[in-house]
Amino acid sequence: MDIYGHRLATCSSDRSVRIFEVDKNQHRLIATLIGHDGPVWQISWMHPMYGNALASCSYDKKVILWKESDRGQWAKFYTHEVHASSVNSIQWAPPDTGLYLACGSSDGTISILQGSGDDKFSFLMIQNAHTTGVNAVSWAPSHPSGTTLDPSTKDYDVISKRFASGGGDNLVKVWKFSDEKNAWEMEAELKGHNNWVRDVAWAPDTGFTTSTIASCCQDGKVFIWQCKDLDKANWDIKRTMHTFDDVVWHLSWSVMGDILAVSGGDNKITLWKESHKGAWICISKQDTNKTN
Repeated sequence: MDIYGHRLATCSSDRSVRIFEVDKNQHRLIATLIGHDGPVWQISWMHPMYGNALASCSYDKKVILWKESDRGQWAKFYTHEVHASSVNSIQWAPPDTGLYLACGSSDGTISILQGSGDDKFSFLMIQNAHTTGVNAVSWAPSHPSGTTLDPSTKDYDVISKRFASGGGDNLVKVWKFSDEKNAWEMEAELKGHNNWVRDVAWAPDTGFTTSTIASCCQDGKVFIWQCKDLDKANWDIKRTMHTFDDVVWHLSWSVMGDILAVSGGDNKITLWKESHKGAWICISKQDTNKTN
């Protein structure tokens, strides 16, 4: 869904991206975007402050940026072709961070596109980010946890250029941009999974002083990682949230960062919330095998 909840974009192994207009319980197909030469794995909406656009990534090694014209017509306006293998995951950074798009590939690299206006982009590469391929990327909130979001305070202008990645080397990694070196550097390496990390999700800023990342694994485990001081990079596994009976493919936080959606190979979507005692409780379950 776009930020307004009015547009839904889907991608498919049929090599297409489809955009639907959503109105309550009704949806209408308004565009079919053709441009990839292989299955399309993921899409990500650009924040509307930068334009009405989205990105898609594919097995064909490409990332394509699509834009809607004033007349409501969609067309590709930029193609990113720097990876040697499938591009598995993409995500736009929060708008205050800047116009950045992280792209993770099976070739083990991560490229970070940066927009400079007039549909022009440059990029930086992280070589050997994950030795057996990158499966997921997820940006940190623009402002570090615990920052006072008051324009009159001096820490209001502190912007966190960080993101997390997960890969086939069983690792979750945290990356930070170095202004001095003009490069992305690994800030932390989170060890705990015993199989491929399939997805990572950095929780939105909730106003607390702790940063949180959720990660899921081929072995069905979902971990919750927390860090009280990002500059010290002292990440710890708070707990194993749950162990599922099948591979867990995707994770997604609610806007408030207090509910985690989990989907996996069992074709079920579950919602989890942390209790006041620190235990994670399943509050909703949807079995996609069942039809109404």
